[in-house]
Amino acid sequence: MLFRIAAAVVLALGLTACDAVNTMTDGFNHAKAVETDLEASTGVKPNVGFNWANGRLVQVTVTYPRLLDSKPLKDVATAARDAVTKEFKQTPENIVLAFALGKQS
Repeated sequence: MLFRIAAAVVLALGLTACDAVNTMTDGFNHAKAVETDLEASTGVKPNVGFNWANGRLVQVTVTYPRLLDSKPLKDVATAARDAVTKEFKQTPENIVLAFALGKQS
């Protein structure tokens, strides 16, 4: 009886771990697709990170390596929102758009 309970617990943990691994793998694939979409529309490849909680997409962070002079901020924000929603196939609770300023010379 104790062996059956232990086996059930191990099986449940294994299935949960597989789902978490699949979620992370899919998330990284979605993030790479967002990076590619935004590079095509802005000319600069951003870094895209994400945060899942209980199967919900909580936050996606889009970080550009520098300020973009070629497009208005509103256009960059719209492109980011559209790419994130399209590639992750759900709208996150929050999208953070950031620009690295680097060391001032």
